[in-house]
Amino acid sequence: MTVGPVELAIAEAGEGGRPILLLHGFTGAKEDFSEWLDPLAVRGWHAVAPDHRGHGASSKPGKVGDYSFALLAGDSVALADALGWGRFALLGHSMGGYVAQRIAFADSGRLSGLILQDTGHGPIDIDASQAALAIKIATESGIDALADARARHTSPLDTPAHQRLLRERAGYAEFDDRKFRATSPWLYAAMVPELMSGPDTLGDLSAMDPVPPTLVIVGEQDEPFLGSAQRIAGVIAGSRLAVIPGAGHSPQFENPAAWWEAMTSFLDALA
Repeated sequence: MTVGPVELAIAEAGEGGRPILLLHGFTGAKEDFSEWLDPLAVRGWHAVAPDHRGHGASSKPGKVGDYSFALLAGDSVALADALGWGRFALLGHSMGGYVAQRIAFADSGRLSGLILQDTGHGPIDIDASQAALAIKIATESGIDALADARARHTSPLDTPAHQRLLRERAGYAEFDDRKFRATSPWLYAAMVPELMSGPDTLGDLSAMDPVPPTLVIVGEQDEPFLGSAQRIAGVIAGSRLAVIPGAGHSPQFENPAAWWEAMTSFLDALA
């Protein structure tokens, strides 16, 4: 769909149902949620998962200045407008959770429900020298070169749950690699510094008015975001916190049954 200056590739199911928008994380893709769109449609939802600009099959503008949380949030709201949605439920995963927060801060009354999954409320602790090197590789040698370098190193998101998924789910390692290689190097260069230096949003989360019904989801092994999830849930009035056992940063893959139960119990209550 054409949304302002970019085209966003989307996956969707359940047109005519209750609207829900699912936003993937950094170097992710709509396929992070696409297998759940049909089950959501069966439950009465019009479920749409886009590729953010700079990701997947969406437009990839060629400048660092073409990417920010604010721009990604603007794209998402414009997509909801283009779909003809008034109020809608919103899920944001990881970086998508930071984007979802900005949508909520701008107009929380438009959200029938808010799901913040494995995300934070302030700067992410990333080694500055490693970040600078990664950006240099991505912008000077290309995203494939960075993907090759990334394959030789581990990250805090390489939890036991993630390693188990790589062993047990055929094709998942290749799926993860394809998503990364489909990311714009300019998106990478723009968003890493923003993830490292963005403002703390706990105050904004506590001040939302009106407060949308909120579910905070986090994998029990997702140490970089477990504390953030608990603090976020602690400041949003009436919110629910679901800690998914046996899961890390992507519980929809690592413990899909428990993730789906948390999701559907929340969404059914909204309906």
